[in-house]
Amino acid sequence: MQHYTLLRQLADSWGLVVMFLFFVCAILFVFRPGSKAQYERLAKIPLENGSED
Repeated sequence: MQHYTLLRQLADSWGLVVMFLFFVCAILFVFRPGSKAQYERLAKIPLENGSED
């Protein structure tokens, strides 16, 4: 049971820190300089070839 308690304490403390750092890195990756053109191009993909029926 002590092994479970140790893992539970690590998940409660460091798990939150790791998830928060991952979230911050994901946000920084999306809003990095120079990515606006790429995301504008990707945003237009659903509108291309929309009348294939």
